[in-house]
Amino acid sequence: MILQNTFIKAQKGDKKAFLQLVESDKEKLYKMAYLYVKNENDALDIVQETITKAYASIKTVKEERYFSTWLTRVLINTALEFLRKSSKIIQLDEEIPERQFPNVKIEEKLDLLHAIEQLEDKYKTVIILRYYRDLPVQQIAVCLNCPEGTVKSNLHRAVQKLKQFYQGGQVNGQGY
Repeated sequence: MILQNTFIKAQKGDKKAFLQLVESDKEKLYKMAYLYVKNENDALDIVQETITKAYASIKTVKEERYFSTWLTRVLINTALEFLRKSSKIIQLDEEIPERQFPNVKIEEKLDLLHAIEQLEDKYKTVIILRYYRDLPVQQIAVCLNCPEGTVKSNLHRAVQKLKQFYQGGQVNGQGY
């Protein structure tokens, strides 16, 4: 009930209540943004822009239980918009935090991130939501506003493209 009251206060414009709601998703939002742009400063900018947009439109969220999914969708749209505007090639010159993949060699981490960043946006998004955010297919479908079958198909295709990449193939026509 306390969370529900916080949500209602946030919808009425209470900044403190809104920040309380965002606090639990803050780190997840940053990690997702970083997976899109591979740059700490750009990821922070995307998170800040996401929070600003979310605060301005929180009244559109029907129920508190949808808040996190809705916030994730705002972040995805903000990250994709950022990438379209910047039209820059993402370089992997940043070190990947060890906590994300604790038992994997750095070379394998770089290969995986390189492969993921070459996927089309729709495939990259479902991979990030499924394997980095650990969201179930049903919640991904709600987040992306598409049928569960589409999410499953996109996940399957994305995994197949990643397998191709690791077998010396190509992802979107780019060899390795």
